[in-house]
Amino acid sequence: MPSTLPANVAKWPLEHPHGEAPTDMALGERIRQLRTERGWSQDELAGQVGSDARAISRYENGRITPSLDALIRIAEVLNVSLDYLAVDGSPRRPFQVDDPGLAEQLAQAAELSQEDRSSLLNVLDALLTKTRVKAVISGQAS
Repeated sequence: MPSTLPANVAKWPLEHPHGEAPTDMALGERIRQLRTERGWSQDELAGQVGSDARAISRYENGRITPSLDALIRIAEVLNVSLDYLAVDGSPRRPFQVDDPGLAEQLAQAAELSQEDRSSLLNVLDALLTKTRVKAVISGQAS
């Protein structure tokens, strides 16, 4: 039966033929990468998400797929969005936005004309550049 999933959705084979790993970064590989970035063992991540190290190992090795509930807990603990974990090519974003009002306003920006969206992006770029320059300058002054 042919797959009906979009091409950018991370594939979760139940087992890898001949022990070969998939060419795209799979969900399990992302979990492993994020866990190791924090310096956590599988047991430490398991404790954070209410699981056990054996399950984390099986997720990371692509032997089993986490339930949606487990995936949500993993995303929350690792502070990444669900789409980053599950969809190849998704940008890395935090699990939750610190300012929900800003997130809502940005989501509504899709209603703007292309010209207005472009202007908004220019303003955001300028403000981000200003903030980063200030951070570099204050870091050098210390």
